[in-house]
Amino acid sequence: MEDSQSEQQRMIRRHNREKKELQARIQSMKNSVPKSDKNKRKQLLLDVARLEAEMEQKHQQELEKFQEGLPDNSSVASVTEDLAKMDLENQPPRFSRSQRRRERRAALERERQERIAEGETEQLASYRHDEEEKLRTILGAKNLEMKNITADGQCMYRAIQDQLVFSVTVESLRKRTADYMRKHIDEFLPFFCDTETGNAYSRDDFLGYCDDIVGNLSWGGLLELRALSHVLQTPIEVIQAESPALVFGVEYTKRPLTLVHTRYSCSLGEHYNSVKPLEAGAVGGAAPRLF
Repeated sequence: MEDSQSEQQRMIRRHNREKKELQARIQSMKNSVPKSDKNKRKQLLLDVARLEAEMEQKHQQELEKFQEGLPDNSSVASVTEDLAKMDLENQPPRFSRSQRRRERRAALERERQERIAEGETEQLASYRHDEEEKLRTILGAKNLEMKNITADGQCMYRAIQDQLVFSVTVESLRKRTADYMRKHIDEFLPFFCDTETGNAYSRDDFLGYCDDIVGNLSWGGLLELRALSHVLQTPIEVIQAESPALVFGVEYTKRPLTLVHTRYSCSLGEHYNSVKPLEAGAVGGAAPRLF
């Protein structure tokens, strides 16, 4: 047990050292790019985010691999950010994969807020402006404009709800989505993997993911959109600024529901909005009805 704890502590110290070295490298990169060069500052922000994500992924994989090698009765628990300061003898059991997914999402949220607090608002504002301009052009060609949806972790479902011609609750949409995915597990399982490592998850992991859709109000994404297109028997189009539109449920003939996926327009990160017809007299001419 003492050997395991010592090895774990050495790993934590090495991770902390590597993080400090990375921050020094990032600071050097920032100093080398003039603040007046907006294009290079944009690329710098992307490079910094990539380097931080790669290191976080590497450290997470090392910690998980270390824990997997511990005996079942080991009292050494899963490592958190302040593990070095905690009493290793009193740690909770290792997190399940679904718990780790939630922890990683929470960590990403904290990192976004920290980056904003550290003075990255100028670059983010530039990204946001460019994204909104591109989306305005794409939507304008369709005689549409963006309709803001509350950023509460349920934006995808609320954007779908906003465009349906019949009344339905977000809770119902979540339940019907989870039920469909459970009944068609073989259709979804090949696409269900760890977004950070690309490793496939098991059937039990997938069923736990479906439980989270209903019980933990998890974010909606591509798997859920695919399921909802079948549940509603309606195509769902997702418009993005930097990529071609995604369409789910192309086999259905109803008028598509249209969502807008943004990366920078919401301070919390990726977000889904709804759309509405352009107001009369707006650029782009009279807008058709959505339904």
